[in-house]
Amino acid sequence: MSSDRSAPLLLYVEDEILVQHMLISVLEDAGFHLLVADGGVQAKDILTAKAAQLHGLITDVNLGDGPDGWDVARTARELKAGLPIVYVSAASEHEWSAKGVPNSIMIAKPFVAAQVVVAMSSLLTISDQG
Repeated sequence: MSSDRSAPLLLYVEDEILVQHMLISVLEDAGFHLLVADGGVQAKDILTAKAAQLHGLITDVNLGDGPDGWDVARTARELKAGLPIVYVSAASEHEWSAKGVPNSIMIAKPFVAAQVVVAMSSLLTISDQG
């Protein structure tokens, strides 16, 4: 993890361990600090404790038992309005317009890790300008 204290802190939620490890490495190399959850319940607990410090959320949509990524993102926005959110999903992208929060980005699996970095960086830039 980067030692830069000014690096944006993100919550990353992913239940697929191989995808999680790959994206953690890429996001950290891109200069982000990460809090990582492997499911919706853990993600909501982290949000409750750390929402004020977060700069963004990256979440898978289908997280197994418990809250899904749509629920996690709504909770995040309830706790911190305008928080940049990137969804990743293998099968739920068609639901994004109905279930996704406004001013978010959906990336379909399989994806290139750089797509997630670019998406979050773009949302953070917009957030900083607003």
